[in-house]
Amino acid sequence: MNKWSRREFLACAKVGGCAALCLSHVASAQTDTKSLVEARYYEKLANRKIQCKLCPRECLIDDLERGYCGVRENIGGTYYTLVYGKPCTAHIDPIEKKPLFHFLPGTTAFSLATVGCNVMCKFCQNWEISQATPEQVKSFDLSPYDVARIAEERGCASIAYTYSEPVIFTEYMYDSALQGNELNVRSVMISNGYINPQPMHDLCAVLSGVKIDLKAYTERFYKELVAGELRPVLDTLVLLRKENMWTEIVYLVIPGQNDDPGELKDLCTWILNELGPDTPLHFSRFHPQYRLKNLPSTPIKTLTMAREIARERGLNYVYTGNVPGDPGENTYCPNCGEIVIRRIGFSVVDRSIKEGACAACGTKIAGVWS
Repeated sequence: MNKWSRREFLACAKVGGCAALCLSHVASAQTDTKSLVEARYYEKLANRKIQCKLCPRECLIDDLERGYCGVRENIGGTYYTLVYGKPCTAHIDPIEKKPLFHFLPGTTAFSLATVGCNVMCKFCQNWEISQATPEQVKSFDLSPYDVARIAEERGCASIAYTYSEPVIFTEYMYDSALQGNELNVRSVMISNGYINPQPMHDLCAVLSGVKIDLKAYTERFYKELVAGELRPVLDTLVLLRKENMWTEIVYLVIPGQNDDPGELKDLCTWILNELGPDTPLHFSRFHPQYRLKNLPSTPIKTLTMAREIARERGLNYVYTGNVPGDPGENTYCPNCGEIVIRRIGFSVVDRSIKEGACAACGTKIAGVWS
């Protein structure tokens, strides 16, 4: 694999907006034992078998086999990550694109991903990399130090681990976040939340924010459309609350699948009781893609209904996503109702918030503002 110097990598970086970083002159990923990094969170068993302890699947893996995610391999009884320091894509994004609306709004995040995922959503928008193996997608070498340095030099307030599923490259994420903290660059994890408690607890020591995609509020949905489970994701959200980690939730509303008003009411009641009324909840519009191209886009009236249900249940910060210009993009003061942050798409166009409080009435607005 070609190794770039930091100067060569930065020379390819396009500055501003959501421009992708140039990925020319890259080589296909290979399983090279000389460059592998031993995985964390696994147990060695007899006969060179191992059991992964990273996510709730807890894959039992024979020698020379890989886990469900496709990026962690048992080689001679030792478990290795095949994607450490090998992102396949990197961009400079507005933090609002994640979406994180209460975390340093108006700033940019150096966003990166490796291939791989530990679930298989039939509606995944990044399936080309999430459902791929290291051999199928071109990648480039980028150390945790260089991840942090690029973020700092490009003026990014944070590093975002996103696009695919950062749980499967947890070692790379942890070490990059650690390097970022030393340079005063924060880190945010954009995740499905399908992770075991110990690795999530450890990540909380280096992360500053987390966005969880809560796919639905039924096990049926997770089994049929995600190939995962709901309960571990709910457990992750509770753990993040106990760790005082800033957390926002995105719920992609899919027609006929997870848009039942009763389910939405149960979801919002659970968030209110377990996480608190200040947990931001984003209802995003679905567009047909990947293996759900037979379904229509979510009607805007459905998103409006979902937002009204959440507000009636007592949640203070509820948003509609993928509908540029919708009133549900704005942040409203839960006390006086004034708009404290006005948005159009991924852009902050106006703000009336001072030192984390509503400029009109002085009510504290939950979030990370500085």
